[in-house]
Amino acid sequence: MKKNDYLERILAARVYDVAVETPLEIAPALSARTGSRVLLKREDMQPVFSFKLRGAYNKMVHLPAAVLKRGVIAASAGNHAQGVALAAQRLGCRATIVMPVTTPQIKIAAVKARGATVLLHGDSYDEAYTHARALGRRRRLAFVHPYDDPDVIAGQGTIAMEMLRQHPEPIHAIFVAIGGGGLISGIAAYVKRLRPEIKVIGVEPEDADAMYRSLQAGRRVKLAQVGLFADGVAVKLVGRETFRLCRELVDDVMLVNTDAICAAIKDVFEDTRVVLEPAGALAIAGLKAWAARSGARGRTLVAVASGANMNFDRLRFVAEEAELGEKREAILAVTIPERPGSFRAFCSLIGARNITEFNYRFADPQRAHVFVGVQVHDRKETDRLIRKLRRRGLKTLDFSDNELAKLHIRHTVGGHAPTVDDEILYRFEFPERPGALMRFLTAMRSGWNISLFHYRNHGADYGRVLVGMQVPAADKRKFRAFLAKVGYPFREETRNPAYKLFLG
Repeated sequence: MKKNDYLERILAARVYDVAVETPLEIAPALSARTGSRVLLKREDMQPVFSFKLRGAYNKMVHLPAAVLKRGVIAASAGNHAQGVALAAQRLGCRATIVMPVTTPQIKIAAVKARGATVLLHGDSYDEAYTHARALGRRRRLAFVHPYDDPDVIAGQGTIAMEMLRQHPEPIHAIFVAIGGGGLISGIAAYVKRLRPEIKVIGVEPEDADAMYRSLQAGRRVKLAQVGLFADGVAVKLVGRETFRLCRELVDDVMLVNTDAICAAIKDVFEDTRVVLEPAGALAIAGLKAWAARSGARGRTLVAVASGANMNFDRLRFVAEEAELGEKREAILAVTIPERPGSFRAFCSLIGARNITEFNYRFADPQRAHVFVGVQVHDRKETDRLIRKLRRRGLKTLDFSDNELAKLHIRHTVGGHAPTVDDEILYRFEFPERPGALMRFLTAMRSGWNISLFHYRNHGADYGRVLVGMQVPAADKRKFRAFLAKVGYPFREETRNPAYKLFLG
């Protein structure tokens, strides 16, 4: 069989010893909202609640018996690990899974329950991957790659085979989440051979867009950092073979933010009563963004619901962000006069709208700042409310898309610190493991004082941290060296208007 003949590989793929043919279901509410017929390919209904077992099993079942007897090894923080473990259980071979030390216990337990050996190594997938490859070479274990392998790609491609058989009528576009690229490569390879008129559109988070950047550059681009909310697609470098296939076969890549992903999770729940994981809802978020951008109506659009391994304690954050993602909550900062009756007048301007959050802080004898969340129907209503407030002379800032305001300021509104000199403000993502904060503090110079600290965890493998530090201008070069040394993803927020208004 030729390496590049993916149609033949997909038709010959062995997946149904462990996988099931998942339904292609209409999503009524999503269809009504987008004006097109939206169909969901329900890969969340697989035995491991993800499509990953298809590629893992197809790779392993094609290994020579002598190789399989020695055992397999893989690196994963979640769904691929469970797919390899289930495949090994079915094939009667040993499986070793290297997982980052930051992996939640629930995922470790799920892999162990399938009989696999779990080794914890490194803070990230990249470190776990490097260790797994080295260990595999030493022990002569076959490495099962999560995406950059023709047999893995072909296994995932069986999803497209099912879709086209389940819906032989016209399909305008299929939306697929992209991490390393294995899923979309398999789907595109099959679809473009049999139904080339169907658009295959990838979807990535804005903060984990390795494939988008690679396609733009015409070469594989390695990201320095990736956002971890959609951890199932948090890949810094896409595969060599998957990049080749995507460059040749994929029509477009949509980028969506965290709010849009949360809104998509809610949309699917309302249609199915199933809670997808962030990466599992990524394709739906992309479909909605594409429908809004193109204005297309009356089309048939398919999205792959790729996984439902959701951490329960992440649901609070998803619920908070979903309304923002749908533009059904406005986050506003309003400056009102500090005089009797002004607070009541402000509330009357808000009217009968449901207030989701309200923080008030005396600023000075002339004015006060109000941080308010208001339920609205759409972005147009937000714009009308802002114009109404401004016409009444109230300075109003829209923080609905301001990450600092949504993640931290709304929980820390408490007043200014006028005596704190040289304060700079940074957002960090700390790995959720013992010693993360101490590593941060140890790397700091002893002369830098922490003047503000706010931590939030959303059930992910990392915590979101807001830190204010007093760093003299003369130390800026040393501070940049500190950021490089500590190695955590960061973003400076010193000039953010939400900080200036409420805390600076």
